Amino acid sequence: MDIVGSFSLILALVTAGYAFIAGIVGIVTKNPLAIRSARRAGLAMLPLMSLTVGSLLYEFFTNNFSMAYVAEHSSEHLPLVYKFAALWSGQEGSLLFWTWLLSLYAFLVIFLNRRKHPELMPYVGMIMGGVEFFFLLLNNFAANPFFILGSVSSTGALQVVSQSNGRGLNPLLQYPSMVIHPPMLYLGYTGMTVPFAFALGALLARYPGEKWIHLTRRWVMIAWLFLTCGILLGAHWAYAVLGWGGYWAWDPVENASLMPWLTGTAFLHSVMMQEKRGMLRVWNVWLVFATFLLSILGTFLTRSGIVSSVHAFAQSSIGGWFVAFLVILVLVCLWAYVKNRDYLRSDNQLDSIVSRESSFLFNNLVLLAAAFAVLWGTLFPVISEWVEGSKISVGPPFFNRVNFPIALFLLLLTGVGPLLAWRRTSLDSLRRNFAWPLGGGLLAGAAAFAAGYRKFYPLGALILGVFVVLTVASEFFRGARVISRHSNINLFRSAGRLTMRNTRRYGGYIVHLGIVFVFIGIAGAAFNQEKKFDLPPGSQAKIGPYTLYCQNFDTVNGPNYTAERATLEVFQHGKPTMMLFPERRFFPDSGVTETMVAVRSSLLRDLYVVYSGPNPQTNKPVIHAYVNPLVKWIWLGGLVVLLGTLLALLPSQSPGPNPPSAPVRSSSAAAAEAPVDASVLEGTR
Repeated sequence: MDIVGSFSLILALVTAGYAFIAGIVGIVTKNPLAIRSARRAGLAMLPLMSLTVGSLLYEFFTNNFSMAYVAEHSSEHLPLVYKFAALWSGQEGSLLFWTWLLSLYAFLVIFLNRRKHPELMPYVGMIMGGVEFFFLLLNNFAANPFFILGSVSSTGALQVVSQSNGRGLNPLLQYPSMVIHPPMLYLGYTGMTVPFAFALGALLARYPGEKWIHLTRRWVMIAWLFLTCGILLGAHWAYAVLGWGGYWAWDPVENASLMPWLTGTAFLHSVMMQEKRGMLRVWNVWLVFATFLLSILGTFLTRSGIVSSVHAFAQSSIGGWFVAFLVILVLVCLWAYVKNRDYLRSDNQLDSIVSRESSFLFNNLVLLAAAFAVLWGTLFPVISEWVEGSKISVGPPFFNRVNFPIALFLLLLTGVGPLLAWRRTSLDSLRRNFAWPLGGGLLAGAAAFAAGYRKFYPLGALILGVFVVLTVASEFFRGARVISRHSNINLFRSAGRLTMRNTRRYGGYIVHLGIVFVFIGIAGAAFNQEKKFDLPPGSQAKIGPYTLYCQNFDTVNGPNYTAERATLEVFQHGKPTMMLFPERRFFPDSGVTETMVAVRSSLLRDLYVVYSGPNPQTNKPVIHAYVNPLVKWIWLGGLVVLLGTLLALLPSQSPGPNPPSAPVRSSSAAAAEAPVDASVLEGTR
């Protein structure tokens, strides 16, 4: 199967090159045969890449340790589910998996639009073919996963060498979420190729701006959703596996995934201004370009070895390929923009600083400021090494100091935006809409201050979080009340009907609610507690409201490891509440020892316990314990974001006729309520 995989990989390279060149020829000559041929080549990429990936997976499942990649990342005892994860655990396999996902996106885009948008789709197919061609160059010449282990015999002949066993998968990756986390990230990264292809293609074809925006928005939302899931799953992995008590360390590879997420989020907000008012066309095109370029830059940082990270791949020469690709992409984007910038003129201008347009614009500026801060902090060690010859690291204090104020301002805008009208918002409307959400936030802050919580950022996050929750609740309540009065149904059913009439708008509000939950979880970090102590059997130690009593230590055997396990009984306020079993696992295939964290989680706090091994001075077992408030709100917020995004992707339902049983009101009452009803019902269309 290695021969089949190698051959299909070469054939995929030729096919991608043909799709790219034939696409250019078809566009220039307007030859329908060339365009149709390029489209078919683009569709053929998926079966070819599927055969390639399937061949490599077959080698993993049959334990073919004569293949260098299989011997490096798998073993005879590795559980079956992690043999899937081994596919993307190394440089070569992960790039192959990336290309397969890219071919999947290209297939879906070309197939779903095969009879639509004939002026635009040849450009889209050509651009996606070009991106696939670059990654297939890497797969074939820079990081080929089908190399065979061999040696030269005494006669000079090359003979295959097959090992009895492989080194096994990195123990850090043998965790359930790591089977899902990389595919989610890669689906997010590769998914950003689709809006890039549409934006660049629309610019080259001078395709009407609002049309490509409508075509692209759902693809951006899908890629953004995958990227969000990937980031949160990565944070959960860091929290549950690395054993340091945290979930985000501003690591360069973490930052690499956050930057395109920030610019993608900015695009999803500003795209509404282009759809509604024909504004920010240049801005939106460059946001799409920046999001894709940052995805490629993040891949470069992860794979080139120029940054140090527990997540990154080893040092390699592949970085030069990505630098060249990035330079070409930037030059192409600049050329396309300069050549066609007159096509991007806006239809309207900003009418008022107090309007929904201005809130979206400020939202974009804040998100881009955060992206730039993260980019600068990530690249500063590399830049300092180039300039001064020594690497100056930038750690979490820098990122926290810069991004915490930005995050609070972003949270404020999240609550303000829904309360502002398009074009211009009156003073009376501001007073009516802001009064009780702002009052509720300040009341929550006063209560927390009276309870002794005086730290600025957590207090600010609480005030603004309550403010956003109340603005979202008010939007649902006002709209549901109008539908309830017109349809004579209860508020809960009305809220459901309201949501389904404009899934994009109200799904967005649910996403905002999820982001608030994430902020609440992050704010809890200000009150973390941490202790490290010797804890031999029969002894106990206290942290926060918990007392840990060590019953014993024993040995357990896993499928490909042995573990020393601590049995800890946990008391809270003098009463036994739980048992925890932190472990230290030894993996014979790779000769590596790793910790397995024990966590007891609730909405209020997490008890997080690590068995760190024996104390070198006393030879007694060491337990490292943390009490982390509100962490579960981060994972809950991620789930709410997921549900809100899925809702926003659903098509909206038409309102339908009102039933004749609506109550009759006096003309004066109807006139008094008409402005509110009209503004709310606008969101149901």
